[in-house]
Formats: sequence, C-alpha cells, structure tokens
Amino acid sequence: MKKIFAILLCAVMVFSLATCSGQNEQSGQGSGGSNSSTEESTLPESSSEPEEQPGEPSDIDSSDTPNVEPVEGKTLVVYYSATNNTEAIAGYIAEATGGDLFELIPTEPYTSDDLDWTDRDSRVSKEHDDESLRNVELTTTTVENWDEYDTVFIGYPIWWGIAAWPTDTFVKANDFTGKTVIPFCTSSSSGLGQSGELLRDEAGTGNWLEGQRFQSRASEDTVKEWVNGLGL
Repeated sequence: MKKIFAILLCAVMVFSLATCSGQNEQSGQGSGGSNSSTEESTLPESSSEPEEQPGEPSDIDSSDTPNVEPVEGKTLVVYYSATNNTEAIAGYIAEATGGDLFELIPTEPYTSDDLDWTDRDSRVSKEHDDESLRNVELTTTTVENWDEYDTVFIGYPIWWGIAAWPTDTFVKANDFTGKTVIPFCTSSSSGLGQSGELLRDEAGTGNWLEGQRFQSRASEDTVKEWVNGLGL
C-alpha cells in the first residue's frame, strides 16, 4: 500500500514540474517580444518637412520683395548770381554731385547801379517797393531734357530776406513733380529765412527739402561737406 502511494506521489510531482516548465517558457517569450517593441518605438522619426538648403527656392514670391538696387538719377544745379558769389557755390555743388549747371540770366541784366539797395531810386529798390515790378523776364526758363533730372538744386542771393526775384520766374515756369528740390542761398549776414518755403509755395509741386545758407565766399570744402551730408 505504501509503495502504491509513493508511486502516485512521484507521478504527481513529475506532472507538476512539467507544467511549470511550460508556463515559464511561454512567459519568457512574451517578455522578449515586449522589449523588441519598445526599442523600435524609440528610433528617431524622419522629418516630414525637409530643411531648406541654401540656393533652393522658397515659397516667397520675389515680386513682393523690395528692389534694393539704387536708382541713379541726374542732378541739375540752377542758379541766379548777381555778383558771382552764388555762381561759385553752384559750381562746387555741381562738381560734388556730378550735376549739370543752368544759369538764370535776366533779359535785362542788373548793373552794379541797379543792385545798389541803399539808393531808393535804384532798380532793386523800386522792385522791392513795387511787387508788380518783380516779374523779371529771363532769356530762357526751359531746361533741355528737364524730365531726366530727379534732383534740382536752386541757388540765389538773398534780397530783403527772400530769394532774388529772377529765381521766382524760373520756379513758376517749371513743373517739379517727381523731383527733389534743394534750395541754397548766399548772403553776407541774412539767413535763409522763408525763401525756400516761398519758392515751394510758388512751385506747387516737387519734394522740397530744407535749404542751406552760405557765406558769400564759402569754401569749396564747406559746400562739399554739406552736399555729402544730404545722402543723395
């Protein structure tokens, strides 16, 4: 009886060991599959939008970008000079800018007696007292190829705090639309005053910048320094 019991006990033990061994093998295979899945999920993903390389076209329309190329324009230096002082300044400006010169010449030129402002009977004195006499006729107000000039300097001596009136004749006769206009003047003591603003009002067109007054015998270096500071 004891032998039969011992044999049955051994059989049960063998069966139990076989069952546990099979379960452990199945469990080990499941763990190995899980680890493999984790490693694959940590691999870096490829970018869905490739990085733009230098030289490759972008999605920006080039027609919307500003044109940064400088626009080259011609410069004209217009001047009236009663005693050659303004003429000298105009020449310095033309040299500094590479511009062309255009002199305003009255049909009836002013003599030294005409310019004697201390004489109440002189020509300029009479014109000062009677504005109707200030419409000074010029030999010409027409500039050849006027439309080609983008920048116009206008120079004059100061008479009684304003621009010498031969200058007005030229300004009234021309259209400054689309042009940058820069007044300049010469005087021994008077400043620019409202001369530039008055000429601007008479013209009615153009982009008029603030002007500059020079001593009657300003040096070339002084004039060129001013021109360079304009950033034209």
